[in-house]
Amino acid sequence: MSIKEVASNRSFGGWQKVYQHESLGAEIKKCPALYYLSGLTCTEQNVVTKGGTQGPAAKNGIVVITPDTSPRGCNIEGENDSYDFGSGAGFYVNATEDKWKTNYRMFAYVTKELPQVIRANFGDKVDGDKMSIFGHSTKLYNFTLLISLPSSFKTSLKCLVWTSPLIISAFAPITNPIQCPWGQKALKGYLGDNIEDHKEYDSCELVKKYKGPVLDILIDQGTNDEFLKRELFPDHFQTACADAGVKLNLRLQEGYDHSYYFMSSFMEDHINHHAKYLNA
Repeated sequence: MSIKEVASNRSFGGWQKVYQHESLGAEIKKCPALYYLSGLTCTEQNVVTKGGTQGPAAKNGIVVITPDTSPRGCNIEGENDSYDFGSGAGFYVNATEDKWKTNYRMFAYVTKELPQVIRANFGDKVDGDKMSIFGHSTKLYNFTLLISLPSSFKTSLKCLVWTSPLIISAFAPITNPIQCPWGQKALKGYLGDNIEDHKEYDSCELVKKYKGPVLDILIDQGTNDEFLKRELFPDHFQTACADAGVKLNLRLQEGYDHSYYFMSSFMEDHINHHAKYLNA
């Protein structure tokens, strides 16, 4: 699990560092970790340079860990043919289709491999028992990750322990991928035609049967988001959460779009949402 430091910049009294497995190091004490899952077409650098995470993270003593969104340079035919599938668009699933299943296993990467790398290389800086997750756009899969954790994570992988209650937040996320073009394309391409397989990565479907620890979910959604009515469907998730008795704070932000201008405007709120539990 060797890592290579490729960039280092002083920021808000700490260091913004990029490694082969990217992480923001802590300097003073063991700090809780907040995983950030970037959206479609992004790398880790989008939120690092435009998200405004460093100030509120430093204020709260939190390490922000920002993995890339997909494998790169796998030399798979068609991996660079479209913006919403393949490179830059791993959708945080474990692909099962032959063409993609060897490399496109982002669910396993985020939930198992990356935390192991962090523990092995930053165990003196990152508190492995205090972790949470948030993200942007295609990443209501961060809800998928946590909603499926009580069975898949804690009993089998035993590599990551999340807060209780489980704290999640997202900016303008896809909430019902089996109902939207982005989600349908990705899930069919990576998983095949079986809709039941697709539902395992659909937060609206998963929350209906959720039986795990208490969830505390924050979503910010811009009302001028160009993808709101075609791709995102926060109202679907709001209904599913209400039916399931799951706590959801859905905030519609008037006039905001899908960009990092929107996200950076409310980034501190999201980091504070996680900090109240991570630092309890």
